[in-house]
Amino acid sequence: MKRMLSTLACAAALAACATVGPPRPGIDLAGGDASVRPQDDLYRRVNGTWLKTVEMPADKSYIGLWEEINERIQGQLREIVDGAAGQRNDADARRIADLYASFMDEAAVERAGLAPLARELAAIDAIAAPAELARAIGRLDRLGVNVPLDVSIDQDARDAQRYVPILTQGGLGLPDRDYYLVADDARFAAARTSYATYLAALLRLSSTPGDAGATAAAVIALEAALARGQWTRVENRDPVKTYNRTEVAALGALARGFDWQSWLAATAIAGKSGDVIVAQPGYLGTLSAQLAATPLATWRAYLRTHLLDSYAPYLGKDFVAARFAFTGTALAGATENQPRWKRGIALVDTEIGESLGKLYVEKHFPPESKERSEKLVANLLAACRESIDANDWMGPATKREAQAKLALFAPKIGYPERWIDYGALEIRKDDLVGNVERAREFEWNRNVTKLGKPVDRGEWFMTPQTVNAYYNAPLNEIVFPASVLQPPLFDPRADDAANYGAIGATIGHEISHGFDDEGSQYDGTGNLRVWWTEEDRNRFDAKTKTLVAQYSAFSPIPGYHLNGELTLGENIADNAGLEIAYKAYHRSLGGREAPVIDGMTGDERFFYAYAQSYRSKVRESLLLTWIESDPHSPDEFRVTGVVRNHPAFYSTFGVKPGDRMYLPPEQRVSLW
Repeated sequence: MKRMLSTLACAAALAACATVGPPRPGIDLAGGDASVRPQDDLYRRVNGTWLKTVEMPADKSYIGLWEEINERIQGQLREIVDGAAGQRNDADARRIADLYASFMDEAAVERAGLAPLARELAAIDAIAAPAELARAIGRLDRLGVNVPLDVSIDQDARDAQRYVPILTQGGLGLPDRDYYLVADDARFAAARTSYATYLAALLRLSSTPGDAGATAAAVIALEAALARGQWTRVENRDPVKTYNRTEVAALGALARGFDWQSWLAATAIAGKSGDVIVAQPGYLGTLSAQLAATPLATWRAYLRTHLLDSYAPYLGKDFVAARFAFTGTALAGATENQPRWKRGIALVDTEIGESLGKLYVEKHFPPESKERSEKLVANLLAACRESIDANDWMGPATKREAQAKLALFAPKIGYPERWIDYGALEIRKDDLVGNVERAREFEWNRNVTKLGKPVDRGEWFMTPQTVNAYYNAPLNEIVFPASVLQPPLFDPRADDAANYGAIGATIGHEISHGFDDEGSQYDGTGNLRVWWTEEDRNRFDAKTKTLVAQYSAFSPIPGYHLNGELTLGENIADNAGLEIAYKAYHRSLGGREAPVIDGMTGDERFFYAYAQSYRSKVRESLLLTWIESDPHSPDEFRVTGVVRNHPAFYSTFGVKPGDRMYLPPEQRVSLW
């Protein structure tokens, strides 16, 4: 539902964000390091003691404030799942309880062995012709397996009223193409060695004939060949270059030798759409070349290991241990796996998450929380509207378009109005692998049936219990699940400065994605089109090039720098989001002076809350993966890289030349 924010509504929003009685500061002062000046390192001034004293648990690779919320929610979800076992008359509760029970019955999983995957493994072993290989790739994609050609059903970026199949590159078992292609990097070489060990273990555990080590090496060589033809993550950020509408009948010209008819039939897309969007056309040529050059025996081994990798968490303890040794330890640095109950909750959350979310919302997200959050979001949108008007680098024509887009923003708060109906999904208490297969096929079929139907603008792509938020450009929506709208990110009893510095900056971040380098290429209806004047786009690009240079200079691990182009969209949203949140905070004061609490001014509490919201620790192995593949900057730089661009940071803390966080005015980037 579209909603215009009137002056009266703004006033109500400001009042609703105010606290009742003496407010709590919302800042954990004990976690900060008072020996560090905020002018030199705001992140450690706020988080330094915590960083020095808190130890990383053996079963984690990342801890922090957001993970603290997630841990609390896991306990709440466990109570819900345990309680579902006594609600056999409720179909959703019974489905939740049975899926969880099938995972927790380790003895039954061990007894089953590989029998639940016997049919799929036999089908792979029987591949004797190119058509059968194409059919197997399509079939395994339906089962959630990482294969060389991925297809999803999404909105058409140039016709946001319809759904279309989108074909993208895939099929790599390592985190990024650079892990295969950078030969002289010791860390990447170690990851390749660990991956080879893992693939060989999968082959031995599944009693695959032949030399497991040699076969694993052949699979990795195939993946490396695919990687050489794949687009970089920076290239894939360009929504224009990755939009290549292609008639289904013309696919053969892009990948000769690939049996498209067999693939289309296996994916159930055949006859449902006359065209597709090919994200990386050149990659299809690479895939075609490897289909011709690589022996079918290697392709069979590739598909076999990828199937086993995808289902290893639901097989016996040896498969679980082998997968954790690679993904948990080699790539992420953890030394112990998560407790089985947490992995069971994660399975339920992944496969039937909205059923679980419905119960979670009923118990842990009261209506008044949703109402307060909606009004907070409205105030942030109002601040963004004012920022666009006051912008000094955007001309009148582009401003009008930007305001029109903002007016069409669709905020979604807490949970969906309509829940997914899982009634057609069969869950058996004694069939874990079968449950996962059927759940994945259910989701696949649910998406394929969208083809030819109107776009569902009420659909959510994140469950209410997910501690995260997102902006979706084709739907022009900002989405904040119930789980992120709670302490310490959002606390109705806390001081407004803390709320705006924490959750307010997160809301501002998601709003700003509508105007980052990618989101700004979509209009208010979700269509990819040019709505900026050329002069304004050039001015914007000049500012963002400065951001690219700023972040590319950061080196979280010696010798490894952030990729300022890869992280540009998130860095824009971080910087613009904080600016919008700061303006919204001052709007909330209504012209009054903010109180001094615990010796801190309102602006100090705002910036402290922002820095605290990114309090975290990460193992170096996982940090390397982030540097190579994550569009977000590591948490520390989401603070230090942002505030030094913000004028109010300088005035609040008296930052001056010689201070470590000082940037000369001409080097600062201010977007909104």
